[in-house]
Amino acid sequence: MNTMLLPASEENTALAARLLAEGQIVAIPTETVYGIAGSAFDGDAVKKIFAAKGRPQDNPLIVHVDSLERMEQVVAEITPRARKLAEAFWPGPLSMILPRGPKIADEVCAGLNTVAVRMPSDPVARRLVELSGLPFAAPSANRSGSPSPTTAQDVWADMEGRLPLILDGGSCQVGVESTVVSIAGEQPVLLRPGYITKEQLEAALGEEVLLAPSITAQLKEGEVAASPGMKYKHYAPKANVTILQGSFEAFRAYVEGEKEKGVFCLCFEGEESALPVPCVTYGREGHPDEQAHDLFRALRELDERGARQVFARCPEQDGVALAVYNRLLRAAGFQVIQVAEV
Repeated sequence: MNTMLLPASEENTALAARLLAEGQIVAIPTETVYGIAGSAFDGDAVKKIFAAKGRPQDNPLIVHVDSLERMEQVVAEITPRARKLAEAFWPGPLSMILPRGPKIADEVCAGLNTVAVRMPSDPVARRLVELSGLPFAAPSANRSGSPSPTTAQDVWADMEGRLPLILDGGSCQVGVESTVVSIAGEQPVLLRPGYITKEQLEAALGEEVLLAPSITAQLKEGEVAASPGMKYKHYAPKANVTILQGSFEAFRAYVEGEKEKGVFCLCFEGEESALPVPCVTYGREGHPDEQAHDLFRALRELDERGARQVFARCPEQDGVALAVYNRLLRAAGFQVIQVAEV
């Protein structure tokens, strides 16, 4: 298959909309990461997404809409909680899980009776829905398990020859996937952290939001993934990644004994000159917005530079930093070492 890489102009977005309406899949920018879009009403189109990614089909997808009126085609009911969250955070990087509507393809929901839906703030993504008349399902536009793409060039590296069109909308603003909150049960549950934090959700809803154990731990054997990003090793470069928890001094002392060829550090900006091995940075310490924006680009750079073993500085574990920690934890396959203080 020949893949076109085109700027995300009105003309090219209209082309993407036509392909979507014909049952094809296209890669598009969003404010979080680039996604592979296919009609949420077309099971065959959704199967093409799974095939392009090499993604297990028991992992549900998120449906993207351009309005609450479009959302009515996706969910069984727009509940009062959903309206509160939409008013506070949409358009934006928040996905809500609700009971699914009858028109959604089974393949989108991976056998569940719920569906995740969001309204992206990226104008290209919303325009695609508007022009095609179709809400689209879209996971990240990378090969399954590898770091999510935040530029069209990242998508090209993974998807050239696997789909007909990639729209280039520049670098993604946020850099990590959307927050996912389930409001399908008695109490809201945060399933995947993102740029919209637990505290912000609680302020908007006026009630407690529970944290799913899977945010910082692997799913139990046989446990069903209710949200993208909960199952399998995700976001990983080719290198083996280990997170080192502790102070910078303890981190540096640990790495001093690990200076073989192919060893790299994933550290914060300004620390690289004090470390004994090659480094890639992902934002400044204490600046989780920067870390979220830079993380996936940094993981891809480690591949480009031939890293075989990566020791990663550990971010904080609250607010936006919880999203960074969640992605890094999965990239590391849950390998975390508490390093001894010096």
